[in-house]
Amino acid sequence: MPIVFKKNQAMFRDVVGVEEAEELLGWLQKKPTATVDLSACSHLHPANLQVLMAAKVTVADWPKDSDLRAWLETALKIG
Repeated sequence: MPIVFKKNQAMFRDVVGVEEAEELLGWLQKKPTATVDLSACSHLHPANLQVLMAAKVTVADWPKDSDLRAWLETALKIG
């Protein structure tokens, strides 16, 4: 399972494809204060990135992969 939904945190694992975007959106709409843990994520489909950007989600942990981390930090910078 690419995204594991905990009480108030979504944990992204390995490759998170387009198939997960709709479920992620619905979950974040129900939990507007939720955080995401991207530490185990190796690939994020742009549809999921769009959901995270729209939700202005707080990232608890960034990906270990430096290139993916740099891309996501830039895209998810809020302010």
